[in-house]
Amino acid sequence: MGQDSGVTTTNRIRDLEVGTVLPIWALSALAAVIIGVLSPHDEFLIWLPIALAAAVVATFAIQLSTLTREGFVNRVMASIGGAVLILGLATGVLAALAAVSG
Repeated sequence: MGQDSGVTTTNRIRDLEVGTVLPIWALSALAAVIIGVLSPHDEFLIWLPIALAAAVVATFAIQLSTLTREGFVNRVMASIGGAVLILGLATGVLAALAAVSG
């Protein structure tokens, strides 16, 4: 019986990781696209850090709402780390596009 409950707990934590980390990544990607489309080329460096701050706030809101302590730090690190990578990539792409367009 002990192994069965451990598998269930492991599956629940894995589901939490996927269900709470991927939405932050999706929101970061969506924010990057919106910023790239709507902001002038000289203002995207203002909006991308704001998008990262929103991702951090959303991460903590989602993670704290689960009321699950197990894996909290890993889920937060994955959420924020992914958001940093996505928005960093967006920064590079937008900077390259701004340099090419003059």
